[in-house]
Amino acid sequence: MIRKILGLGLSIMIFSACSGQLNWITPEPEGEPVARHENCFIECNGKFYLLGGRGIKPVNIYDPVSDTWTDGANPPVELHHFQAVSYKNKIWMVEVMTGKYPDEVPVPNIYIYDPATDSWETGDEVPEDRRRGSSGVVIYRDKFYIVCGIADGHNGDHKTWVDTYDPATGEWKIMPDAPNTRDHFHAVVISDKLYAAGGRNTSKNTNQVFDLVIPEVDVFDLKKQTWKTLPESSNLPTLRAGTSALNFKGKLLVIGGESMAHNEAHKEVEAMDPKTGKWEAMTSLNRGRHGTQAVVYKGKIYTASGSGNRGGGPELKTIEIASSE
Repeated sequence: MIRKILGLGLSIMIFSACSGQLNWITPEPEGEPVARHENCFIECNGKFYLLGGRGIKPVNIYDPVSDTWTDGANPPVELHHFQAVSYKNKIWMVEVMTGKYPDEVPVPNIYIYDPATDSWETGDEVPEDRRRGSSGVVIYRDKFYIVCGIADGHNGDHKTWVDTYDPATGEWKIMPDAPNTRDHFHAVVISDKLYAAGGRNTSKNTNQVFDLVIPEVDVFDLKKQTWKTLPESSNLPTLRAGTSALNFKGKLLVIGGESMAHNEAHKEVEAMDPKTGKWEAMTSLNRGRHGTQAVVYKGKIYTASGSGNRGGGPELKTIEIASSE
């Protein structure tokens, strides 16, 4: 499905009269993480973990109480292009890529990091015919939901695939396909519904790596197991991929990203109210970034690392924290 970037004028007009306040700060912790992008950043038991990214990078651990970074173990293989989840005191990486641009390949297994022992585990094998990367991954009622993604590195082969994985039994189950293909995005669960917003159809094969951004917001009813695409009026206002996304106080937030709109990574933070389908511009990041993850913890939003420009660099070391207080 071919997409084209739309101009930003419409977004500017929509948002000229409204702006949600987030107080972003950029602390200067003791120590610093290894610069990286296409990584995860996730909370587990009160601490925050940077894992993966291009190359073999050690785990970096941020303690929000002491405002310090420390180092953990290296992963057993290069892991990048994934949305990690925290589940039962461990960090899980499902549908992950490895290798160099543009011919990255999906890794065959799930990987699990145990913060308690600073150790890595090789988990269950992903079915060979369902492997991809750059998918949205969430947990709902003790099952992992894996949404869309891309199978052939940055070349193409975009998927509408949706699967569930049961970590208790190892069962992998195919679910109804999503309405739109997309990769380089994060999925979010809000009130028994899964939201897929942002992303693109990465296509090095047609020299459209960053071009084919996805405007539509797709919603999967986790109880009814049915998909719908929201009306055009609910399209993501600033089209971009490589975004972070999360549930913040019952709203869908899409953070940062990259596109052909400009070389610098996006700073925009936009929030959609699921009850109305309307988007609101929130206070922007201090530094645009893409290819990382964001997390909510005790009413605050945390994000770190990623790339500061479209593509692979500069890789960042900074952390940003926001509250709405």
